[in-house]
Amino acid sequence: MYVPKESQPKQGGAASAKGKVKDGKRKLVAQNKKARHDYAIIDTYEAGIVLSGTEVKSLRQGRASLTDGFVQIDGNEAWLHNAHIPEYSQGTWTNHAVRRKRKLLLHREEIDKLEAKSQETGHTIVPLALYFKDGRAKAEIALARGKKEYDKRQTLREKQDRRESDRAIAAAKRKQRGV
Repeated sequence: MYVPKESQPKQGGAASAKGKVKDGKRKLVAQNKKARHDYAIIDTYEAGIVLSGTEVKSLRQGRASLTDGFVQIDGNEAWLHNAHIPEYSQGTWTNHAVRRKRKLLLHREEIDKLEAKSQETGHTIVPLALYFKDGRAKAEIALARGKKEYDKRQTLREKQDRRESDRAIAAAKRKQRGV
């Protein structure tokens, strides 16, 4: 098949030298919606995760849960605790422990900043999502502050008000088109 020269990809460059172009798309595996409800998110970070082979295969099947997960900093290293990655179905005796602690890969400045902020009263580090980016497993973690019960109700009320106003706008637009 003939392809005009102007639509062909250019030769050279770092991306074409490796043979693949990194597009940066995220394939979401697990999300922690409860954390967004229970905590006020202050700052988010993207961290790599050190995983074994069967953990990666299990994640690629889209099986994981972050509901009880938390991040702790021990000895200048960040660790993800209580993240549930179930055993790989075709795994043998080499399968991984389901709720083991997993090392997170962050820059030293990020770890220092997170450690200092998490020492403050009421602050914690929670995982928000697990996903694949360019074939590598990543975790989105957040520095967060716990919400009080009335804050949760206020957030829920704002969300419902936003939904109702969007519905009213959509109904008005439908009515205009119908007339």
